[in-house]
Amino acid sequence: MTEVVETEERSAEDLAYWEALNCRFPDADRVFNECIKEAKALLTPAGVDAYIEHARFIGKMGRGVEPLLIFLEEAPTVASIVGEKILPEIKDFCLFLSTNTNFKSIVPFLQTLGSVTKRLHSYEQLHAYFDILKDMLEQTTGSVHGHHKTFPSPGLPLLLEQSPRLLRALSLEGYKNWIDYGVKYYNKHPERQKDYFSLQSPDAIAVMQRERHGTLMVDHERQLDLYLRGLWEDSDYLVPYSSAFDELRKPMPYYDKLGIRLPDVYDDKDGVSGIDRYRATLAHMAAHRRWSSQMIVDNWSPFQRVAVEAFEDSRVEYLAMKEYPGLRKLFLALHPIPNEDDLEIEGESMVRLRLALLSRAILDPDFEVKHDDIRESVKRFFIEMEKDGISSSDNMASLALSFTARTRRQTDLSPKIYFKNTEVDYRDDNRHLWIYIEQGDDEDTQFEHLEEQKQQDEVDSLPPRHYHEWDYNSQHYRPDWVSVYEAIHPSGDANVIDKILEKHSALAKRLKAILDALKPQQKVRIRYQEEGSELDLDVAIRSLIDLKSGSQPDMRINMSHKNDGRDIAVMLVLDLSQSLNEKALGSQQTILELSQEAITLLAWTIEQLGDKFAIGGFNSNTRHDVRYSHIKGFGEHFDTEVKRRLAAMEAKYSTRMGAAMRHAGHYLEGQKADKKLMLVLTDGEPADIDVDDDQLLIHDTHKAVKELAADGIYSYCINLDPKADEYVQDIFGKNYTVIDNVDKLPEKLPQIFMALTK
Repeated sequence: MTEVVETEERSAEDLAYWEALNCRFPDADRVFNECIKEAKALLTPAGVDAYIEHARFIGKMGRGVEPLLIFLEEAPTVASIVGEKILPEIKDFCLFLSTNTNFKSIVPFLQTLGSVTKRLHSYEQLHAYFDILKDMLEQTTGSVHGHHKTFPSPGLPLLLEQSPRLLRALSLEGYKNWIDYGVKYYNKHPERQKDYFSLQSPDAIAVMQRERHGTLMVDHERQLDLYLRGLWEDSDYLVPYSSAFDELRKPMPYYDKLGIRLPDVYDDKDGVSGIDRYRATLAHMAAHRRWSSQMIVDNWSPFQRVAVEAFEDSRVEYLAMKEYPGLRKLFLALHPIPNEDDLEIEGESMVRLRLALLSRAILDPDFEVKHDDIRESVKRFFIEMEKDGISSSDNMASLALSFTARTRRQTDLSPKIYFKNTEVDYRDDNRHLWIYIEQGDDEDTQFEHLEEQKQQDEVDSLPPRHYHEWDYNSQHYRPDWVSVYEAIHPSGDANVIDKILEKHSALAKRLKAILDALKPQQKVRIRYQEEGSELDLDVAIRSLIDLKSGSQPDMRINMSHKNDGRDIAVMLVLDLSQSLNEKALGSQQTILELSQEAITLLAWTIEQLGDKFAIGGFNSNTRHDVRYSHIKGFGEHFDTEVKRRLAAMEAKYSTRMGAAMRHAGHYLEGQKADKKLMLVLTDGEPADIDVDDDQLLIHDTHKAVKELAADGIYSYCINLDPKADEYVQDIFGKNYTVIDNVDKLPEKLPQIFMALTK
């Protein structure tokens, strides 16, 4: 008799996910509703799709239902902690176990993955964990005559079961060392290997205690976060990294847009506890985040950059100690005391020693330096700091470049560099200070007609961004073929735009009635928030249970609300080529003037709806000079400043559309929205003066549309060319509208937008 599985009624979306899973296990059917609910709460739509795809693969491996059930339950939490890119790696590791006679290890691997992830806390650490397991498996899996893997690893399932316990006590480096010891001494003794990796043998406990040292970051994450918030009014994700696996370069603390990166363990050093070493590192980086600014460094030598780092590090620490005097004792204890006498050593580069002496002298008033140039530079540093009490990164750069020039020696070029007592290991690597301007490789061909234009715009524009271009003849991309120069659009008279809104006030009233129907009304909850409008009781109770049981509680116990129904980001890309200066057929206005009116009404419409939107205009003068002007950014409102830029619109040059769409997509892709729409307003086909083949740029723009679609961006074209039917479908497929009567553009453009975003 066939078992009947009773499940809750599924929504159409959940039913589609269940069908994509393509699973016939009754046990999976029972838990699927709760699992997909959690996945949708923790993952992005793309992440949920990947989650289902990889779950389907695991369910089809032929290893029973248990691996699938565990993956469905554990994977969303793991991906929410370290990032969704871990999902395919989990699937690949399961496949690796399945095809290496170690399929019985799949279940303990998945069962403990959630706990392991909460300890390791970062993608890099979890990736290294997988590598450690693979290495252990390769060494302990038995083979026949050294060729065919026949016998599974005796210790791997037991190691996986003990991994959460081991990682609560050890750093990832200590975990690896503990495994290496067991492999080395018990690889040929299966039973003793089992005792070791199950933590049953005295040897295993002793080695674990030997490797257990230092202060683990994950055990003090909350304490360090409170330190940042309380003293520095700053907060960011604290992400651990391990220094055990980078053989080429010793990792250093740093911060970027993804968080603050810290070593996973700090030992006590020079009388300073591990937790205080973390505090020193965070204080240094918090000072940078508060007082440092970025600098362009392409023209600086490596020696000059190192010198700028030393001066800027000293400046922010000076300011930090001024605000919190107790930091001086901590910094002094951790800063090395360099030996000035070693400056006399021949044949070695002493750049680092000179800078370490300078840094110590700035930090420690009692530290005496005999070197005249170093002593003079320290004096100049304090004079600079006393001018306004803060100084700036640029001023420090000037002092550093002067110091480098005055102290340069021939031996500075020696490949043998002096390092003793010069490494200040609580300081970060200063990557946040640098801006690099990288030039593309251009041909020798000179375009004299571009030089004057480039000189005029050089002050106002950013360095070029290079994009590939599709060559349909060879079916390959031309790498870094097009140079896109971007700049803020010049400003004009905002009254011009206000008069346009007055002119179309009747149309605006009609649009307003439609807009009221489109505005979102319902509210939806946003859960797992550190700060919110009310307490999320389910999460709060779960966190309290974790706290009482000795686990790290989830601090995201609040929730907030947002309007449901519209989560849209819109990028409006305007063709500003020369042809827009022509009079529209049957009108006294130019196509540019009518486009300006249409864009004004559309911008007003989107502003009323509250959608995120940006406006950019483009034209081109060969592939070396594609101009992209920012008229409105996503972070701006449709205010006077934006109106001034819109009023100054002018048309010139040609229409290299593919490059402009790729560049606009670069900004649209960074927006967080359920739907991303790129509207392209043009009056003709893609063309440029350096392209003879009419089809070349048409095919390239079509390729750009496909690239954007792969990134989740929906492209739609509004074309004002009566002959557009001959080519626009080849570019945009069915996603276009041709407006023959350009005079109707101001009325039709907002209506098209609202139809696309219902």
